[in-house]
Amino acid sequence: MANYLRMRNQDLAGKRVLIRVDLNVPMVGREVGDESRILAVLPTIEAALSTGAGVLLLSHLGRPEEGLFDAEFSLQPVAKRLSELLNRSVPLITDWLNYQIKPGTLSLAENVRFQVGEMSNADALAQQMAQLCDLFVMDAFGTAHRAHASTHGVAKFAPVACAGPLLDAEIENIGQAMESPKGPVVAIVGGAKVSTKLEVLRSLIERVDRLIVGGGMTNTFLAAGGYSVGTSLYEPKMKQTAIELMQLARRKGVELALPDRVVCATEFSADAEVEIFAVDQVPDDRMILDLGREFTAKVAAELKQAGTIIWNGPLGVFELEPFAESTRLLAQGIAASPAFSLAGGGDTLAAIKKFGVAEQISYISTGGGAFLEMVEGKTLPAVAVLEQRNQ
Repeated sequence: MANYLRMRNQDLAGKRVLIRVDLNVPMVGREVGDESRILAVLPTIEAALSTGAGVLLLSHLGRPEEGLFDAEFSLQPVAKRLSELLNRSVPLITDWLNYQIKPGTLSLAENVRFQVGEMSNADALAQQMAQLCDLFVMDAFGTAHRAHASTHGVAKFAPVACAGPLLDAEIENIGQAMESPKGPVVAIVGGAKVSTKLEVLRSLIERVDRLIVGGGMTNTFLAAGGYSVGTSLYEPKMKQTAIELMQLARRKGVELALPDRVVCATEFSADAEVEIFAVDQVPDDRMILDLGREFTAKVAAELKQAGTIIWNGPLGVFELEPFAESTRLLAQGIAASPAFSLAGGGDTLAAIKKFGVAEQISYISTGGGAFLEMVEGKTLPAVAVLEQRNQ
């Protein structure tokens, strides 16, 4: 269990409370495209307000040039959606470093990345933030792997610094899956490149009983096994690394599962003509875009025997219907399993939403990079500073 103060144990009544949340939501024009991250933090906001505290929310949105206002990255649409969801006015404060938080009020600060020193974790900016509050709450798990002024620096200087309910739930659930899982432990890792998931794969091989590799990474593993992958995207420079990972898995007694058949096409298109080939018979003019149905159906059925399932990344190009079958079967298999299931990563969340299995997954992480770094076994800077403050 993480050794930090928790918001639920603090007396917030009448206090000035600064809460770092993750409202970096997808936008469609100037409207919120997906409000999942907003919904995730509503209980934290409502819990703080119920005590009579005054609350100022901090968040970033996108990647604006630091120090410059850019209307494209303004949090105004988020403030509007927050107001609707909470059924109360949530004003957006532009000059928030000079704002006075009053008891019983809720406001949203304009994009923290408009401030010089946010991403460099400047002490001067962090101290200004800390002076606004009696208590700082870190509840933005999605940014906890970054040491920025609003996630890390402010926690050094605030009178009290603690973890919010969402951050705490993330740490507890990911910790359970990684540190004290019920076996057998099965991990499913998809993604385009071995290079971006290398440390995740290494870490999981040390901890799991079975590892299923999917997505574009599969092509690199197949190429490393001596198979032709046609025109598929893969990483020639990572073939030796893939061989070493397979050797490590063998030494550890971990089954590293790769498909025997793959779904191919000549083009990356929703109208593509699909063909299925054995992995040793992929034609030179075809690309692999999904795993074979029989392989995935078998994997999905065997998940019923798992004690813990860790899922990060789709198995195929699930956004296009001809190549969605393996990810659909996997999602349904995880949903049907009695195992404790943990899922995280942007594409994973999109797949969960598409196939309607959210209610059947034990815990869905709101983090991408933070989720992966925890799976890698790293300590997140924003969590480390909260633990330091509690010593």
